[in-house]
Amino acid sequence: MNLSSHLLDAIRRNVEAALAEDISSGDLTAQLIPAAQAARASIISREAAVLCGTAWFEACFRKLDANIEIKWFARDGEAVTAGQTLAKICGNARAMLSAERPALNFLQTLSATATATRLYVEAVSNTHTKIMDTRKTLPGLRLAQKYAVKCGGGENQRVGLYDGILIKENHIMAAGSIHEVLAQAAKIAPPGVSIQIEVESLDELEQALEAGARLVLLDNFSLEQMREAVKAAGSHAELEASGGITLEAVRAVAETGVHRISVGSLTKDIKAVDLSMRFAALPANPPACPAGHKVYPR
Repeated sequence: MNLSSHLLDAIRRNVEAALAEDISSGDLTAQLIPAAQAARASIISREAAVLCGTAWFEACFRKLDANIEIKWFARDGEAVTAGQTLAKICGNARAMLSAERPALNFLQTLSATATATRLYVEAVSNTHTKIMDTRKTLPGLRLAQKYAVKCGGGENQRVGLYDGILIKENHIMAAGSIHEVLAQAAKIAPPGVSIQIEVESLDELEQALEAGARLVLLDNFSLEQMREAVKAAGSHAELEASGGITLEAVRAVAETGVHRISVGSLTKDIKAVDLSMRFAALPANPPACPAGHKVYPR
């Protein structure tokens, strides 16, 4: 996938923070290795997954060794299998050892989000329902995890509080009514910014539709309530189901006819994909990495 300048900036900031956190004043253990020692390594997947995070992985190594060579055998968004070699690396041994853990942390975490998303997307295949993310992301990794959701085939909601309006129960209470809060939102929303309102009952849905809502979040509706909501909204509003929707239940939710399903667990309840990095030392002061070991562009 092509990376936007906004995402590239986030990658830089993520990597700088991760390396500073881990290395701080210096990697003491890496000093056991001669400064000029070169090494090569392979990245192996220990389980089936959807790969994601190669740019973060590369940036960790290149920050410490600008001349490192990395050859990828899979790209972001591709399914990989247990035992598959994902990449081969050749460069300065100290730099590779220092970058190993932060680089793998990014690759394992983002691949986990992409893998979880792919499972949900496949579960609703052949329906018209989209799988959406939420703002329930790991601190500091908002853009990274939203990129991972896209790699898994899902769709992004607003990035933060600044680029979309989601009216919830407390907003409605503070404003006085559903009609009033939607009217106020229409006045303040910049051009192109979506306005979504959360409802907790069919009665609240009816009020929202009467007030002109075009994007409605159905909070913890039963399947029967969702079907009724779809009938009530017709073509007047896009409906999104939310509230603890599991992988086992997501197909049934999609079949009610809702347009979108938001799943917070894609980004907050993930289990890192099991990856490993195997090293092989090269002779000290080699003229270069092994012949033919070229960088493979994403």
